[in-house]
Amino acid sequence: MEVRRTVPVALDVDSDDAALLEDTVDTFLWSAQYVVDHAFRGEYVTTSKTTLDDETYDDVREKTDGFNGGLVQAARNKAADDCKSVVARWKNGKKASKPRFTSPHVVYDHRTATFHDDYVSLATTDGRIEADYVLPDEDSDTPHSEYLFADKHEITGAELHYQDGDWALHIHCKKEVESDTSKQAPPENGTVLGVDLGVNNLAVTSTGTFWTGDEFDHWRREYENRRGSLQQCGTRWAHQNIHSVGQKEEGRFKQMLHRISNELAAEARENECSVIAFEELADIRERTGASWGHKWAFDRLYNYVEYKAEEYDIAVKQVDPENTSRRCSHCGFTHPDNRDGADFECLKCGYENHADYNAAKNIGVRYLRRNQTGNGGGAPLGVRLNSGTLNVNGGYSPAEESARTGVHAESHRFRGG
Repeated sequence: MEVRRTVPVALDVDSDDAALLEDTVDTFLWSAQYVVDHAFRGEYVTTSKTTLDDETYDDVREKTDGFNGGLVQAARNKAADDCKSVVARWKNGKKASKPRFTSPHVVYDHRTATFHDDYVSLATTDGRIEADYVLPDEDSDTPHSEYLFADKHEITGAELHYQDGDWALHIHCKKEVESDTSKQAPPENGTVLGVDLGVNNLAVTSTGTFWTGDEFDHWRREYENRRGSLQQCGTRWAHQNIHSVGQKEEGRFKQMLHRISNELAAEARENECSVIAFEELADIRERTGASWGHKWAFDRLYNYVEYKAEEYDIAVKQVDPENTSRRCSHCGFTHPDNRDGADFECLKCGYENHADYNAAKNIGVRYLRRNQTGNGGGAPLGVRLNSGTLNVNGGYSPAEESARTGVHAESHRFRGG
């Protein structure tokens, strides 16, 4: 089994090299946008990398005064992948527009970057530059010590990112590992853990565990107040400290999301789930009224759960969330008035529960319906609840202890978050 990781590493870049990297970023983004514009030029959007390479490579090289060939191809790949994503959304009836490349970054591979123990060599618009890594102590318990210092992972490439004068390299690593039965790998026909994401509760599972958004919201307001006070000062010192506050905020939230993702993965293992099903994240701000900060947190949490669950052979998937908050997980009746804020009460059968918990169960059922084969075939057999399972038709099967006692209890567990 192949396990992949991405480790962000700060770079120490002097002013001359920084100017070269800024020029490289601008040229890379221009190249990717040129390929996208070409792909959208005809009646149909071109998504083939081979076709786009044949039709744009020479033009891009000429118009950029001989931009590094490897970076031109990386820009083409980035453009092609984004075009494919747009076409895929169209096929699923979703809205999507032509990609625009504005976020400052460059994609590197082994042709355009050489990774050393304590520094990296990067291709630019004018030769190569070398930049030292800014790393924590090798003995510290960090992703750097586990994936960069230990020689257990192979570096496959990286993305260079630039923000507020700081450079960071997001290094991609991988290694092959054997499945370890001691890690409680789920059976072939396991169950689905449904996960609903939201503002008041960051995550709620079909097993009835809630990760509340109280801590996240508290610190988001705290950091917003700090930045506001510094902006009012208007001094150079205050401007420098705004960036420091942003770094502390991101670090705190990443730590929080790592903890939640660990607990989500553990929840799936403990309940013998073979799949963790999330709602699609693409339009979650519009559906939930979430802020950009919440959207960032949802994306980050999903990514963390995805790679942590992978170590236990647990798949992490997304499903269409349409009506999961309005549908009764007990009888299937769907109506907007079933939900009133955090409360859910079915107008047809009278089922009552927390709306987010009801949605989490529906997300699990939605995955079952999309993937059920009817003859086993490795498909999950039900949605895991804290007291049993829910099958694809909404039928409830109690856990062994519940079956003996005749109890069907849907208790909730609340965690910080």
